Amino acid sequence: MTAKTAARKIDLEKALADLEALVERLESGDLKLDQALKDFERGVKLTRQCQTALKDAEQKVEILLQKTVDAEPAPFEGDSG
Repeated sequence: MTAKTAARKIDLEKALADLEALVERLESGDLKLDQALKDFERGVKLTRQCQTALKDAEQKVEILLQKTVDAEPAPFEGDSG
């Protein structure tokens, strides 16, 4: 796993945790309207970030599958001596 992939994974996990916390706050009904709207807006942004990260992961899986499903076997060229 590269550093970029690890950072993306952490960001996705953090975004999901933040989104869950926002949903709980909004569902509690204890927020004033302006704070609820700010939290809702933040939730929409987090949802979009999560969707983008999942789409990127799906594309990467598709690329990897395309490279490996029809790949021709290559002869092993190890040390001969």
